[in-house]
Amino acid sequence: MLSTLTDFANQATQVIAANPQWVAPAVFALCFVESLPFLALLVPGTAILLSVGALVGAGEMPILPVWLAVTLGAGLGNWISFWLGQRYGGNLFHFEWARKRLHMYVKAQAFFARWGWFSIVACRFIGPLRATVPLIAGTCNMSPLAFHISSWASACLWASVLLLPGWLSFQYM
Repeated sequence: MLSTLTDFANQATQVIAANPQWVAPAVFALCFVESLPFLALLVPGTAILLSVGALVGAGEMPILPVWLAVTLGAGLGNWISFWLGQRYGGNLFHFEWARKRLHMYVKAQAFFARWGWFSIVACRFIGPLRATVPLIAGTCNMSPLAFHISSWASACLWASVLLLPGWLSFQYM
């Protein structure tokens, strides 16, 4: 499966390089899906975004629209995840596809219980928790203000961490 995800990431990067006008909408959609519960496991977003950072650095596209698209996609995806947790709570785990992944819920709940608002920031950088911790925050009735501040701050930071290495590598060559 790993080679399949790697192949997908390589193909996605090639498509993005060939169609720079679609980069911002594509990375928005990628980051949005990668921030949604359970769907995030299907998307190799980090590899693609690191490659996009290199394309930005190579001058294929401007960094600001791409950075904004990454930030907005990640932030809105987390917002939806948080809302699902608030709206449906534990009822989400009555579905069979969710019950099969109950171990992820338990890990995310323990992580959230230990770290509170900081878990929203930290989970952005931990693949499997990226989409599940905001869901847990919603089920645990986290303050929406605290959630949104930490979520949007982490989305900005995450976008920078993923895009800047590629961009900087070409700036100082």
